[in-house]
Amino acid sequence: MAFANFFDRTVTAASQVLSNFNLDTYKATLSRHQIGLCFDESAATSPEGRATLEMCVRILARLYPAIVIAGVGSEAEALGKELAALAIAINDRIDLSTDIARSTVAIVVGATDPADDMTKIFAGSDGWRARLSADAPVGSGPTTNPFGAGAAACFATANVFRFVFAPQLVCGDLDRQIDVSLFDYRQESGPGLRLPDHIDLGEAYVAGLGAIGHGAMWALGRLPGLAGTLHTVDHDMVDLSNLQRYVMAVQKDVGTPKSKLARRLLKREGLRITAHPLKWSDFVARRRDRSFERVAVALDNAADRISLQASLPRWIVNAWTQELDLGISRHGFDDGKACLACLYLPSGMVKSEDERVAQELRLPEAKQEVRELLQKSEGVSENFVQRVATAFSVPYAELQPFVGQPLLNFYQKAICGGMMIGLTGTGNAGTAVVPMAFQSALAGVGLAADLVKHAAGLPIPQSTSTRVNLLRPLAPVLADPRARDTSGRCICSDQDFLDAYRRRYAVGGTAGRNSLLR
Repeated sequence: MAFANFFDRTVTAASQVLSNFNLDTYKATLSRHQIGLCFDESAATSPEGRATLEMCVRILARLYPAIVIAGVGSEAEALGKELAALAIAINDRIDLSTDIARSTVAIVVGATDPADDMTKIFAGSDGWRARLSADAPVGSGPTTNPFGAGAAACFATANVFRFVFAPQLVCGDLDRQIDVSLFDYRQESGPGLRLPDHIDLGEAYVAGLGAIGHGAMWALGRLPGLAGTLHTVDHDMVDLSNLQRYVMAVQKDVGTPKSKLARRLLKREGLRITAHPLKWSDFVARRRDRSFERVAVALDNAADRISLQASLPRWIVNAWTQELDLGISRHGFDDGKACLACLYLPSGMVKSEDERVAQELRLPEAKQEVRELLQKSEGVSENFVQRVATAFSVPYAELQPFVGQPLLNFYQKAICGGMMIGLTGTGNAGTAVVPMAFQSALAGVGLAADLVKHAAGLPIPQSTSTRVNLLRPLAPVLADPRARDTSGRCICSDQDFLDAYRRRYAVGGTAGRNSLLR
């Protein structure tokens, strides 16, 4: 059974959440399982059902070497062929079958319970509501709202992961039932307000088009009636290792600028997509008009998020992933609540990039050397690569191709990309955080949901942030209140920033607060 050509990256992600990680054991576990996706005519003819199935394939095909796609009925069989083609476009080495009886665990979408004995995870949706059951089909709704459907796929694929790797997860029991709304993140709370047929995003921005940004693009791309202008801002290109969790990327997209891929995926009549292959700071520096009505943030680190808040968008929705959970947060600036920077202010000593990279390369004494290599973007020497090989006790020949390449490329491929784990066979070959695909996808779906609600004038959850842990059963309360920083260090306590914000959006302190939040 062959693994994907981006398998090293999936190893990195899994090694961070599985206890006692060992590469050979990990491969053997994956090889023992065929993951089923079973659906009937009701799912194949439902917009929500099709959305759930597509997202399931976009997640499953990135991790598992063998999946079963079994549609029952003529419409379902036709959809099954489309889904199989999608799986191959993601991982051209994948082993596909249509025999659901071969699967050890299956996600079931629709109204039919297959008679087979494998563990079943019944998934579906009803508008904003994501639904899951361990006991019986839950069905799929008739709406074009993609948010509940996408979230259901994330919950279902997370349960598959917990089933497959149960011995290596703490409190990783399967969910017995989920009924949670992406409208307000409450459980069993009803359908929520209907999305308007026409939603004008105005002038909106997505900053960061990595894994979370891809989850957001998936949701926005399935939502009809969007209008306005959406600016996609990211300086990087799609790398092969990104396919591990970028749900909208396939093999042919490798090497494509992320901002331009977003433009291709989202472009449609009525919605203007403007691609900016730049970092957010460079994008802002080049603009004359620095008013940003609403910004969806999916950046990689705290420093970039603080910098984005300093550019003073009127309203921000932010999404993140960590090793064990994911979250979505909402921010004004002059409203007495936590701004985006409040959530990311450093406390205590923070390692510099050169110190962190040197430590992860196991050359802490080479911090100054690393600093110079990073600053000058110089290629690493043969001696440097030999020292790294010695530090990790791996053959130099495996790392020799990196000689002459920029240090950042060496670090990203060898440490972040999972190469060192593949060579050492253990999960202690670096600390770069690489989330699982279902974590990033759900964060992105939630990011898009709040962006659309804000643009449509629908209520936004009152809690500053929402937090979800997909590696254990869903918590009864997802709200995560976060208070404003009271130390006086944050820019939302700086009078110059407050005055600039008020001038930019013609608001006057507390009198303008209610107008900023919907």
